[in-house]
Amino acid sequence: MKMRVLRIAGHITFLVLVLLYGMAAYKFQLPPYALVKAAFTRLEVLAPKENLETSRHEDLETPREYFETDVAQLISIRQQQDVFRLRGRLITLLWGAPGLPSSLPSVIENGAKDSRYDDITSLSRIDKLIIVMESGLESHVYHFRSKTPNNKVVLYHQGHDGDFYKGKTQIRRFLDEGYSVVAFSMPLLGLNNQPIIQLPRLGKLRLTDHDHMKFLSPENGHPVKYFVEPVVILLNYLKKNFDYSSVSMVGISGGGWTTTLAAAIDTRIEKSFPVAGSYPLYLRSNSPRDWGDYEQTVPEIYRTVNYLELYILGSYGKDRKQLQIINQYDYCCFAGKKWETYQDIVRERVVELRSGAFDLFLDDTHREHIISENAMSRILDELGSNGRGAGQTRD
Repeated sequence: MKMRVLRIAGHITFLVLVLLYGMAAYKFQLPPYALVKAAFTRLEVLAPKENLETSRHEDLETPREYFETDVAQLISIRQQQDVFRLRGRLITLLWGAPGLPSSLPSVIENGAKDSRYDDITSLSRIDKLIIVMESGLESHVYHFRSKTPNNKVVLYHQGHDGDFYKGKTQIRRFLDEGYSVVAFSMPLLGLNNQPIIQLPRLGKLRLTDHDHMKFLSPENGHPVKYFVEPVVILLNYLKKNFDYSSVSMVGISGGGWTTTLAAAIDTRIEKSFPVAGSYPLYLRSNSPRDWGDYEQTVPEIYRTVNYLELYILGSYGKDRKQLQIINQYDYCCFAGKKWETYQDIVRERVVELRSGAFDLFLDDTHREHIISENAMSRILDELGSNGRGAGQTRD
């Protein structure tokens, strides 16, 4: 009996020690931090909704130091000419020359088969496109066609979660409303390839992580262009082959970041909806969760055009608008209310330019890193989804 009690006491002591170490690992990012974070995240996701505010209290407070930045002084855009100047500088930095690339997809497969989408009753067909870039990088893109087209298209970008199949719920929703959908994944993820490249003085490297891409040396421009070039080339294809009355873009996480950058450089994107995609860099220094991947913090990019200016570039223009969506209790990144330091300033700067609009929507209905049903409803409202009509295409 005594031995049994000792064994039970030993087990309890062990579990307590494991729990304490797990809490320390989570707070101080000790090994195995990634596993511990995933476990805590899962527990938070399963927690009751009514405990959202109390359990994520750290996301409700913005560190005082973040209010010390003079946000207005960070924005060099004062008049329309500044918009054109900055956009031109960014395009030249990315591609090494003025003007966006004019190329088209390398492979087009009309009526492609993918049984994973067979249960979407509003889907007419899938066209698959492959965009081949330098260094052997490929972007595999699906063009989903609605059975009841409204002659509008939404570009959907999945981000770091991988295959855009994980955005099937959102793709289905757009198709149900009559929108065609063009779906992307980030480089190296989803259906996209992971090429092996020969690097001068470094040897062969298989590209499996975005951090690897900083070693690429394009013949012209900057490696970050590979994140947005598929969007630009796809827009070239749509312009040549279809008569869509409007083009909008929606992205989650890294797809939200891509949406921000793509809308800034390509005015063919009218309405853009980056979800949980970025914060300006001055809001990230004291938040490891928000610092982001390689492409989010490249000095030469954001010294040329900072995030606040990217938001304005993506908002400016006739019939253009950017609605930035923040998940207040997002377990991953870009949560909380740090946006309060810049929202009004960016919005007013766009108003002063007298063309376009910027706004921000705070989604406090969940604790996940997703585009929620609440956010989707707001996006569809912004798009003016109120009926379907037969759209005309050239294909």
